[in-house]
Amino acid sequence: MDKCIFCKIRDGEIPSPKLYEDSDFFIISDINPKAKRHYLAIPKRHYALLDEVTSDDEIVLARVLRKLPMLKEELGLSNGYRLIINQGSDGGQEVPHLHIHILGGEKLN
Repeated sequence: MDKCIFCKIRDGEIPSPKLYEDSDFFIISDINPKAKRHYLAIPKRHYALLDEVTSDDEIVLARVLRKLPMLKEELGLSNGYRLIINQGSDGGQEVPHLHIHILGGEKLN
């Protein structure tokens, strides 16, 4: 199977500045922003959908969610932010690798 674009970014095959990175996930800016600040939190392990997450993987996703509040100042999200996880084509998922959209930096409607 060919690697998806996020796996290629993870592996350094496609350059994209990582705003944060640890052993579980990384954060990059969205190339098609829907808000003043629009980032993607991407688990390093590839799973296309939440359906593929195992009980062993749950802790990784919990770490991502716990880390985001610690990064809000650094990411310019101190007044709040929105998290979105699109699932499947009907849900608007464009890249088949589980990721979390982080939107903020302005009042969101």
